[in-house]
Amino acid sequence: MTNRRTISTTSPYEELFGFCRAVRTGNSIHIAGTAPIGDDGHTVGVSDPEAQARRCFRIAQQSLEKLGGSLRHVIRTRMFLTRMSDWEVIGRVHGEFFRDVRPVSTMVEVSGLIDADWLIEIEMDAIIDDA
Repeated sequence: MTNRRTISTTSPYEELFGFCRAVRTGNSIHIAGTAPIGDDGHTVGVSDPEAQARRCFRIAQQSLEKLGGSLRHVIRTRMFLTRMSDWEVIGRVHGEFFRDVRPVSTMVEVSGLIDADWLIEIEMDAIIDDA
């Protein structure tokens, strides 16, 4: 595919598992499950769902921008929480990023993520529909 572009981040799992953070093909951008991993490869905000959510959304936002998109192009978000009791604080962070965009969204509780310190992982899909 000549129009396929990818972005990688500092996640140690990308190379190990053979995936990238984001793929753009045509006018679509898909963001892989994004965890609260810092530039140093360690978890950001251990035990702090707000800090972790903010880190996940920023990683995804930066990936979108590197592929020519922005948060306003996001049409779907998926949030995987290990503690549903964090739904409200994580929902507020989602609102900080998407209050004016209002993509469709799903928030589900999962029994665990790869790293036990992760409280959230997110995915996003975007369509660049600028005229």
